[in-house]
Amino acid sequence: MQLRNIREQDYGPIISVIDHWWGGRRMADMLPRLFFQHFQDTSFVVEENGRIIAFLVGFVSQSQPEQAYIHFVGVHPEFRQRGLACQLYDRFFAVVRERGCREVRCITSPANQSSIAFHTAMGFEIEPGDAEVDGVQVTTDYDGRGGDRVRFVRKVGCAAGESAHLGDICVP
Repeated sequence: MQLRNIREQDYGPIISVIDHWWGGRRMADMLPRLFFQHFQDTSFVVEENGRIIAFLVGFVSQSQPEQAYIHFVGVHPEFRQRGLACQLYDRFFAVVRERGCREVRCITSPANQSSIAFHTAMGFEIEPGDAEVDGVQVTTDYDGRGGDRVRFVRKVGCAAGESAHLGDICVP
């Protein structure tokens, strides 16, 4: 397996499988080509035998350069629970830390319990919201009407490699 920076030509292969990787949910519209063009230095793929089996798309905030944002992460269903997401997150944390970032932010749907568990196990904290869903703080209409989201933040001030790996879970 090889972990490398994302390239624009990765757009087609990823978009062609993304809805399948999310169990048929329509997700491709959330990942336009511009991410593959403009955020290559902070976005990554994992390949096996030339086939993309995992990816992370993230960037450093232009408005708040001490913050980075993870926009999208995916792991092929057949390759889950092998630590690939953890490797991608670790690489992202290291790269943005080198660029002076002190925090990484991301969001998920309140219905995505596995994502909430994954992020909290990795050391992300759930940010206060204006409502609660199933005991979890959410920000209502974050992504437009009905687009309630759980917002996460994680400090990345520690040295690279200061985490233990448990499957696809990173424990600081």
